[in-house]
Amino acid sequence: MKKFVALFSIMILSWCIFVPGTVFGKAEPKKRVTLTKENPIHVDMKGKSVTFLAEVNGKYLVQPTRHGVVFAGGKFGDKCVFKGHASPKDFYEALTRIGLKPGNNMTMDNKEKTFVQGDLLDVTVSWDGAGKAAYKLDEVIIDSNKKPLQIRFGGNLENALKVNTGCLLCLDSCPVGITSNASYTYGAVEKRNEVTFKGNQKILPSDGTLVVITIKKKK
Repeated sequence: MKKFVALFSIMILSWCIFVPGTVFGKAEPKKRVTLTKENPIHVDMKGKSVTFLAEVNGKYLVQPTRHGVVFAGGKFGDKCVFKGHASPKDFYEALTRIGLKPGNNMTMDNKEKTFVQGDLLDVTVSWDGAGKAAYKLDEVIIDSNKKPLQIRFGGNLENALKVNTGCLLCLDSCPVGITSNASYTYGAVEKRNEVTFKGNQKILPSDGTLVVITIKKKK
């Protein structure tokens, strides 16, 4: 019984994905990668993608937020649709490793008048038992105006480390978030009430469910 409990605990704290790999210089179709809270991020250099572990925050399936994904260890770790287990620094460095270019165009002074720049990203979310292999971010986060999300690699590592909010993916342009949504300028959600965002409770699983978020450059 003790062995069963230990095995079950490991299973619920981890997520397995399959990525391309190589063995002795020859192509291998797939290899198994396990993401855990201790090892939450994976860089696939061949596929040019970054995957990291997160979990659903059920609070924001019923009330609005401007935070899409925040590092669970940051000051805003409970204010988001998804609590990420990768730090802003690790996330930023992973994105640069696959060749993505940050915009670094936003400051605390220009934030309400400036749209985030940087490479445009394709963001998908998957989990065990989902209705399909992966959902687009637009499917699992609802924009009240029905505008497409334009997630860009804003950069902002220096600000992120300084303020320690933990912001990985913000839903309006942000001078702190590593990535954010170029569809709106900062303040659109909390200051000017131009839009509201919530997790899609018709699609997303229950509070605390582990998910894998995958980032690629948008084609």
